[in-house]
Amino acid sequence: MTKADLIEEVSRAVEMTRKESEVIVEAIFDSIVRSLRGGDKIEIRGFGSFRTRQRQSRIGRNPKTGTRVEVPAKKIPYFKPSKELKDVVNAGGNNGQPSEAAQEPSGPAA
Repeated sequence: MTKADLIEEVSRAVEMTRKESEVIVEAIFDSIVRSLRGGDKIEIRGFGSFRTRQRQSRIGRNPKTGTRVEVPAKKIPYFKPSKELKDVVNAGGNNGQPSEAAQEPSGPAA
């Protein structure tokens, strides 16, 4: 799903114009980015949480020349899905039933 698809979906769900839906989606994204830049975490119950992790500086290599390059420390945004989201995704199209690989064999016992 792209950002445009998300805007279209919001537009249909709340029966607003596409332009109004775009403003809503942009406001949500801007709020998330602003909070992460400020060092806060965002927690959306039933969906997951957005946080930042500090990555240490390290020595890397330029793949073209092979020379050593200092890679500075930086903050990396990361998303951790909630248990509810994981359960919904893993239920997939099988209505919460375990996959065939997880079910016991139905053939004769050996």
